[in-house]
Amino acid sequence: MNMYNFINELWVLLNQISPYLIFGFIFAGILSVMISQDFIELHLGKKSGILSVFKAAILGIPLPLCSCSVIPVSASLKKHGASKASISSFLLSTPQTGVDSILVTYGLLGPIVAIIRPIIALITGIIGGISVHLIDNTYEDDSIKEECKDHCCKHHEESTLKKIFTYSFITLPKDIAKPLVYGIIIAALINLFLPEDLFNSYLGDGIFQMILMIIIGMPLYVCATASIPIALAMISKGATIGAALVFLMVGPATNTTSITTMLKILGKKSTFITLGVLIITSLAFGLLIDNMSLTYNALTNYMPHTHVHISIYHNICSMLFLGIIINTLILPKFAKK
Repeated sequence: MNMYNFINELWVLLNQISPYLIFGFIFAGILSVMISQDFIELHLGKKSGILSVFKAAILGIPLPLCSCSVIPVSASLKKHGASKASISSFLLSTPQTGVDSILVTYGLLGPIVAIIRPIIALITGIIGGISVHLIDNTYEDDSIKEECKDHCCKHHEESTLKKIFTYSFITLPKDIAKPLVYGIIIAALINLFLPEDLFNSYLGDGIFQMILMIIIGMPLYVCATASIPIALAMISKGATIGAALVFLMVGPATNTTSITTMLKILGKKSTFITLGVLIITSLAFGLLIDNMSLTYNALTNYMPHTHVHISIYHNICSMLFLGIIINTLILPKFAKK
């Protein structure tokens, strides 16, 4: 492998993603103060009707929950009397998107996908919750007592500004830094080594590409933001926008750990319903998008600044992002020694 080409590809991806990611971190920090775990439990706990399904889906779209807190919040909702339907809705809508991933989606895939993605997450959550409500609307009083010990779950006596700063540049990056770095590396490798029109040559257009995305995405641990550069790299190799959208839905929403957690919290029947809804809705929306004949060039034509010369501003944002990564992943290891 030509190391120079690889490093250059990584830097180009960083320049594309970092400005939107930095602003996404800041907005997520603001939301982490505005929408607390207590607020979520107040609106979703002790509710069993359809209204809680809609509330869970709506709250899940922008919610900046770290991975340590998605599981215990879901278990806490169950402990506070939330129905399986509302928990299913919450688990489907929350990991698919968030303020940081919406901004990065806008930066790399254009405003249309940035709008479509949270709408699809919302619809998926509602359909999943209603399906569970109709088929398996039972409740067992056997809460899963998993305590989140990360900073985002603690009630510190701190100023609001400090809470925002801590979540924006420490807690959230700590949660997504590793999968995000892996995602950028995978995207760079795809861009460098996979042949052009790979997907068209071997899978053709349509549903076969989407089935492959489901097979790849379901067991893979990739956060909503890290999935974006991978999806973009797949598009550059011939994947359709619909197939990429399937990956953007399924990849962040599930992995082997989250599926195991669903089994504990929801039970087998509701877990299978939730996963089934995710697969069916991802295929349906993927086919719908492809029938609209959208292309990457058409999507990014709405953003005339997407392909302009990389500016000093982009380089500064990339350096800032690298500093956050170093502070999150590397420095703590030295501190333990």
